[in-house]
Amino acid sequence: MNRRTFVAGNWKLHKGPTEAVELAKALKGDLMDLTSVDVAVAPPFISIPGVANALRHTGIHVAGQDLHPAQNGAFTSAVAGEMLKDAGCSYVIVGHSERRSIFQDTDELVNAKVHAAFRSGLLPILCIGETLEERDAGRALDVVRTQLQLGLEGLEADQVAATTLAYEPVWAIGTGRTATPDQAQQMHAGIREWIAGQYPAFVAKQIRIQYGGSVKPGNAAELLAQPDIDGALVGGAALQSDSFLAIVRAGA
Repeated sequence: MNRRTFVAGNWKLHKGPTEAVELAKALKGDLMDLTSVDVAVAPPFISIPGVANALRHTGIHVAGQDLHPAQNGAFTSAVAGEMLKDAGCSYVIVGHSERRSIFQDTDELVNAKVHAAFRSGLLPILCIGETLEERDAGRALDVVRTQLQLGLEGLEADQVAATTLAYEPVWAIGTGRTATPDQAQQMHAGIREWIAGQYPAFVAKQIRIQYGGSVKPGNAAELLAQPDIDGALVGGAALQSDSFLAIVRAGA
């Protein structure tokens, strides 16, 4: 089955409200014409309302970079999924490697956030991936399968199918190193095979698996041409309109 390519730009801790709106406006004109690719941008929390307003009626989605499992409560600095939805988001990134390593998000917490995303009407982009040490030890696929099993626990089959998976080898994020297209395809195929063994057949056919890890205009076309790579989660190259646009076009 044909899965629509989905390219998402994670702006991380870049682009305050003014800069973020400028970038959104720069993207808007060109991306509106690329209707064969689904596109999302994930600004910092404080910049979401302005970006969502700038991209209204364009078909370009806005995503949160994280969310708290609770709907409300005494959780200073936290942001709930319902708040993201109200601010204009339709997606939210969950379990990014920086959340796991820097902020110590466990697989159990990631799972709670995935459930919170669906509760609040958001679609999760669930990040998974191994470290260099785990890959060198031959444990890459085992690590990813464990993250999948724990991260998706308790979801209905249709919710899993609606989840976007983002395979991001930790050793390739922000390092300039990238998994070769063959390495990336091998892992994506392994992920889809695992999904097929756990859920009804339609789930593995529908679920989209992005590749994330130093995706750039120069390598995007070859990565996105792989049969099990359905898009990209883009970091640094998403901060400039021309480089992000080139990656989106590579998936068209």
